[in-house]
Amino acid sequence: MRASTRGVGCPNPFDGELARANSSYAVFWGKKLVRAVTGEPVAPLQEFVHDSLRAHVLNPRFSCVGAKAAVRSGDYRVGLYDSLDSAGAAAGLARDLFYFVGEQDGFGGHFSTFVASFRGPVVSGEAEFERLLWAQLQRLHEEDKRHHRWAPGVRPDPEDAQFAFSFAEKAFFVVGLHPASSRFARRFAWPTLVFNAHHQFERLRREGRYGRMQEVIRARERELQGTLNPNLADFGVRSEARQYSGRPVEEDWGCPFRAGDAAPNDEVGAG
Repeated sequence: MRASTRGVGCPNPFDGELARANSSYAVFWGKKLVRAVTGEPVAPLQEFVHDSLRAHVLNPRFSCVGAKAAVRSGDYRVGLYDSLDSAGAAAGLARDLFYFVGEQDGFGGHFSTFVASFRGPVVSGEAEFERLLWAQLQRLHEEDKRHHRWAPGVRPDPEDAQFAFSFAEKAFFVVGLHPASSRFARRFAWPTLVFNAHHQFERLRREGRYGRMQEVIRARERELQGTLNPNLADFGVRSEARQYSGRPVEEDWGCPFRAGDAAPNDEVGAG
């Protein structure tokens, strides 16, 4: 049975041979994980990683209530790729993330997310994961900049307080998970990048719900971890790039990401 998705029929500019070979865009449909475009079953490893992810997020002690809401409502998509910071992973992820962007308006809940997990490498520490995360985002950006401008409302400079990662002219807050994370909620067996669209945070702000949700998440994080990540800051106060990997970065930390020739959109505001 074909999965019921929206947006996957739009022309995909990331549809080359390497992208198709590495694409694994999947949806939890009828209590089974299937390929979103064809409805075919996914590989056993992808199903295993997905089931582990659901168990991780739906654990009662997991702190991010937004992620819980997305998983419970089914408003999430997943992909499993080759090694983090590889050309094949970048090509397949670009193809799948474009599909996710096309589906955004069809999600009925307040929260949606795309979760990209990787078969490897075996990450030995937070610094290594941070390097791999930014190298993968750089590869993804190199794919994207040939087709799209930077997302409106955010800046491409990772040192700018209004920075957010952009793909297909949509702004994303990226959350990294890996087995060596010092943050318990981010400790997951496979290297993983979670893409959360900025527009849903802005909608919560307009509705007056964002502050309360933030308080709940931080209270749960203190209860679980005992402390908050020192990199936490509201959008527009300090660059969110400092938060992506989960490592408590140094005060003088410099982000290795460069936006290249991607032109910034003129419209800048709250992300």
